[in-house]
Amino acid sequence: MDMLQVLPANFGYVIFTYLYSWIMLCYLGVKVGGARKKYDVKYPTMYSDKDQVFNCIQRAHQNTLEVYPQWLVFQTIAALVYPTAAAVLGAIWVTSRFSYAWGYYTGDPSKRMMGAYGYIGYLGVIGLSISVALQLLGVF
Repeated sequence: MDMLQVLPANFGYVIFTYLYSWIMLCYLGVKVGGARKKYDVKYPTMYSDKDQVFNCIQRAHQNTLEVYPQWLVFQTIAALVYPTAAAVLGAIWVTSRFSYAWGYYTGDPSKRMMGAYGYIGYLGVIGLSISVALQLLGVF
């Protein structure tokens, strides 16, 4: 069976969302690498005892990695039935992770909330995933 016949026609948008998320993860990782040099935090040390800004940069990346697997699962489930909506919601979530990081990079953890709009994308794909599950169960 040809995969292009199985996936919904607009699934290509979802693939571009995945690529966008890869760019975001690379960016956050590079920022941590640069901060390690700038603040002299050697591997395998995760956090600095001296530099709050380094810790904020590290946490922006770490927190994103903590939620990323769940987002991928829900993004994929939602995209199998609602590819366009999932792509839009995914793009919102990925973009919010940049805003979240840039707020965190100030050294003031409360400014990470600049990315709070990402919950629209995150909870959106969870909601669509629930819809897919209910449809599969014949509830509606």
